[in-house]
Amino acid sequence: MQRRAIVIGGGVGGLTTAVALQASGWNVEVHERASGPPDTGSSLGLWPGALLALDGLGLADFTRRAARPAAYGTFVRADGTRIGDVDMAALQRRSGDRVRVVARPALLGALADALDGGIVRYGSRITDVHHLDHDVVIAADGLRSRARTALFGDAHRPRYSGVTAWHGTVGFDTDGMTETWGGRARFGVIPRAGGLTHWFACAPAAEREPSPGGELAALQGWFGDWHPGVRRVLDHLAEAGAAAIGRNDLYDLGTPLPRYTSGRVALIGDAAHAMTPDLGRGACEAIVDGVTLARALTTRADVQDALTAYDTIRRRPTQQLARATRLMNGAVHTPRRVAWARDTAMRLILAVGRPPA
Repeated sequence: MQRRAIVIGGGVGGLTTAVALQASGWNVEVHERASGPPDTGSSLGLWPGALLALDGLGLADFTRRAARPAAYGTFVRADGTRIGDVDMAALQRRSGDRVRVVARPALLGALADALDGGIVRYGSRITDVHHLDHDVVIAADGLRSRARTALFGDAHRPRYSGVTAWHGTVGFDTDGMTETWGGRARFGVIPRAGGLTHWFACAPAAEREPSPGGELAALQGWFGDWHPGVRRVLDHLAEAGAAAIGRNDLYDLGTPLPRYTSGRVALIGDAAHAMTPDLGRGACEAIVDGVTLARALTTRADVQDALTAYDTIRRRPTQQLARATRLMNGAVHTPRRVAWARDTAMRLILAVGRPPA
C-alpha cells in the first residue's frame, strides 16, 4: 500500500521534503496557508551541502542556471577597510562547489514545478496535527509554528533577538557578497539574478516599533556615513522611495527543542530550529532537513524508526549552528568601543577556520 505524508507549509523545507518523498513513491500533499506562491522575496545563499541535496532531487540544471556563484565573500568595516574574506576557492576544493545565490521565489517555483499537479494546496491552513490519519506529518510551518507549540508548549516560542532587519533589491549588479560591520549595526549586499543586487541592513531596535521618521530615514541615520558601497544602495533607495524597503524583526528559538519528532510528527526548518540569518544558513538547513527526513522514511520500513534516525542525524548539528548564529548576532551588534575585538576574532576565524559547507 502506498504510504501517505502530509506536509504543513509550502516553504523551502516543506517543498523539498515533498519532492524527495514523491520521487520515492510516497503519496504526498502539501498545505500552504498563503493564497499562492510568492512573486517577491530575498536572495538565498546556497552552501555546497544544500546544493548537493538539490542535485539529488534532479534540480542540478536549475541551480546551475538560476543560482549565481558568488565570486567572493568579504567582510569590511564601516569605512571600507577589510576585515577578512571567505576563501571561496578553498571551499570549492573541499566541497566541490562554492556558495551560489538564488532568489527565494525562483527556488520555490522550481521545487513546486517538480511536484505533480494538485499536490500543493494553497490557501489551506492546518491547525491540528493530532488528528491527521497520514503515515507521517511533516511540520514545516516556520518560525511561529503552530505544530511546535501544540507538541512542545509555549516554552519554545520564538525569542526576539533585539535586532531588526531592513531589506530589498536595487537595480545594479554585483558579483560577490559583502558584509559591512560598524558599531552595533551591519549592512550586506548579495548578487541577484537579472543584474540586480539584494541588500539587507540590521541594527538594534525595539520589537515591532516603526521608525519614527520612516524606514529610509532610519537607514540613513544608521548607515549614511558608511563607505561608498553602502551609500550607493541608500542613494538608489532614496530614488525608489519607501515602498522599496522591507522590514522585519529577527527571532530565533530561545529554548531548543528536546527532539524534532513527536509521535508521527516531524518538525523541519524554522519549525525545528529557527535561527537569525547571521550565518545565512536557514534555508540551507531546511533543505538538508527535508532530504534527510525523506531518505530516512524511504529506507526504513517503520516510520518511528525513520523519525528517530532523522532526529539523531539533524538535531545536534542544527542546534549547534543555531547557537553559533546567536553568538554571531551578539558579536556583530556589539558596542563600537569593543568592535576591534570582534573584528580581530572574525579575521582569525576567516584565516584559519573552515566554515561548514
